[in-house]
Amino acid sequence: MFKFLKNVSREMKKVSWPKGKELRNYTLVVISTVVFMAVFFFVIDLGVSQLLDAFFE
Repeated sequence: MFKFLKNVSREMKKVSWPKGKELRNYTLVVISTVVFMAVFFFVIDLGVSQLLDAFFE
């Protein structure tokens, strides 16, 4: 177990972590993608709901 954790620690030191500006850019991309997908599925759901209401009401 300790050997495994020592190897994990050694490998984590080799990781290239993003700098502050890169991290902000990546965060902005993720947030904007999530917002876009939420709005997209909301519009699709609204359209399908209205279509089904028109046929079954």
